[in-house]
Amino acid sequence: MSDLSKIAIVTDSSCDLSDAQLEQHHIHMVSLRIVCQNAEYRDRVELSQEQLYELLKSELPKTSLPLPEDVSGLYDRLAAEGITDIVHVCISSGLSGTFNMVRMIAEDYRDRMNIRVVDSLTLSTGLGLMVLAAAESLEAGDDPDTAVEKAKRVRSSQLGMFVIRTLEYLRKGGRIGLVEGVVGSLLQIKPIIYINDEGVYQTLSKARGYKAAVETMAQEVVRRFGKNRINLTVVHGQAEEEAESLLEKLKQSLSIASSFIRPVSPVLAIHTGPGLLGIVANLAE
Repeated sequence: MSDLSKIAIVTDSSCDLSDAQLEQHHIHMVSLRIVCQNAEYRDRVELSQEQLYELLKSELPKTSLPLPEDVSGLYDRLAAEGITDIVHVCISSGLSGTFNMVRMIAEDYRDRMNIRVVDSLTLSTGLGLMVLAAAESLEAGDDPDTAVEKAKRVRSSQLGMFVIRTLEYLRKGGRIGLVEGVVGSLLQIKPIIYINDEGVYQTLSKARGYKAAVETMAQEVVRRFGKNRINLTVVHGQAEEEAESLLEKLKQSLSIASSFIRPVSPVLAIHTGPGLLGIVANLAE
């Protein structure tokens, strides 16, 4: 049995877990940053979802890595509390430089703590579900290496995908990845975008119109998992009612072990804009 009082779990604000979930499992969160014309904010801490969507009406902020001193400051605090091991699960290295920065900072702590830095190769609740799996593993008395393995196992069966009303935000933010600029704006062709095994965005399929794209996305999760028991989350960008009806619909055709709905964090909303709907699912243990 591992001594839980000596182990900490850390992630970043792109995990889209609620404050209550973070608190319940003693998960520490480092904020990514939102850089505006006249100010800079720590994601989720200094800027809320509502404030971000208001901001998007007048400018398109940039996103940035956590401040290095936010990471090292947290590590210093944890070391002072007697923590000997940290499991730090980061947003995909294919979408952010956070993982590489954290890995470099962790090197400086080698003599003080054993820090395992994990590249989730995903984001949003895809990352969140991995972090929860690691936290629950530690709570069950597993050692940190086992917790990392359980987080990675979640990712290995995971499908994370989303539909957005316009590609404009992804394109402007430089996160378009392998999503072709789909000829489709005139024809209203909408891509169903997923996070591939390398942790970057890619087109899974396409549909004409937003509603049809959401329907195609729902069919895809049913096709992928069939009657297997799954953990399921629905994420949204200012589209809570649509997210709720999507989850209700999915409950009718899937075998769901656990589920929840979350708004995407401001730092992710910058790249997707209002109206995003997403589904993240993986096999339940």
